[in-house]
Amino acid sequence: MNFALMVIDLQKAFYREATKESMDTACEYINAVLPLFRKRGGPVLWVQHRDEEDGVVPGKEGFDLLDALKPEPGEPRIHKVYGNAFNKTDCARILTESRSDLVVLTGYCAEHCVLSTYRGAQDLDLLPVILRNGIASGNPKNQEFVERISNVISYGVLRKLLESAS
Repeated sequence: MNFALMVIDLQKAFYREATKESMDTACEYINAVLPLFRKRGGPVLWVQHRDEEDGVVPGKEGFDLLDALKPEPGEPRIHKVYGNAFNKTDCARILTESRSDLVVLTGYCAEHCVLSTYRGAQDLDLLPVILRNGIASGNPKNQEFVERISNVISYGVLRKLLESAS
């Protein structure tokens, strides 16, 4: 089994009062698993939502990832315009080329882009898994709902799997 990590839409434009705490927690968990993926060589895809109507475009501060997240050179940066990060992007190609079949999903917004991407991964015969506490929403009940209806993995179990698979 080959693992990949997708970090979805944790961008400054969405970092508002109602989402700050949830996004901060998600960043903590993402930063905890990033070294595990990097050590194992599994792809880390950084997905950013682009919305020209709202001014969330490359070159504008709101498009930038949150300061707590630090992509490394060579890690793919994906710009999307749809909720599903696989729709009209290179995500599927990157995962196919890396032979990834299990994709750990993290990011914002749990009930929109994360869940859409989860369903998109299923449509591609990938095994999507949500990192527990690695998703964010402006509404904690929506985050709980997405975790309840999805495959979920904890940091501890993911760490063991990635370390044993090396």
